[in-house]
Amino acid sequence: ELSLESQPKLLRFLESQEVHPLGETEPVRVKTRVVAATNANLETLIREGKFRADLFYRLRVVPISIPPLRERRDEIPDLALHFIARAAHDYQKGQIKVDDEFLELLALHPWPGNVRQLNNQLRHMVAVADNDITLTADMLPAEFQRGHQGHRGHDGHDLAVAPKETLATALARVEKQMIAAALKTHSGRLDDTAKALGISRKGLYLKRLRFGL
Repeated sequence: ELSLESQPKLLRFLESQEVHPLGETEPVRVKTRVVAATNANLETLIREGKFRADLFYRLRVVPISIPPLRERRDEIPDLALHFIARAAHDYQKGQIKVDDEFLELLALHPWPGNVRQLNNQLRHMVAVADNDITLTADMLPAEFQRGHQGHRGHDGHDLAVAPKETLATALARVEKQMIAAALKTHSGRLDDTAKALGISRKGLYLKRLRFGL
């Protein structure tokens, strides 16, 4: 989101490792490590003339792509337990526990706000909860309950989730259905399918072997 006018200044700093403080006659050399993050598609912005290509390639030394939380559902239970424990400590709520169905509903939610939304949702629940309580599925907002009934797949069909189904079984079945639907949508083109699912081609290959697709 840096303006086109400011981008050359950042580029010069990255190249020279020098800053020129206001009022000083000489630049000051600094030693820094730069971490840049964005949720924008910089390649698209470069084509649109909104981001400098030379700055992009100067920053892109060790790129790390972090998929959205909905594509890392297996991480949600551990993240949730961590956030709940931290919130319980911050709000002095004692030992807050959760049941399996509570974690299942969290894992099946789309989380458009990603990890920040997950953290804020759980902190709110812990803040208003009684001490040493067990968080259950019926304590979650209505949109979580609706999401438990079914999730719209790539091919437009509902992916049903049984109320008593275990987390591992539900995730595996939904994952298999999503991969099968994506393969059908992209006419079996593996590169396009992997990109649409947010996984590598090798990851898609291993999942196809696992699910027999």
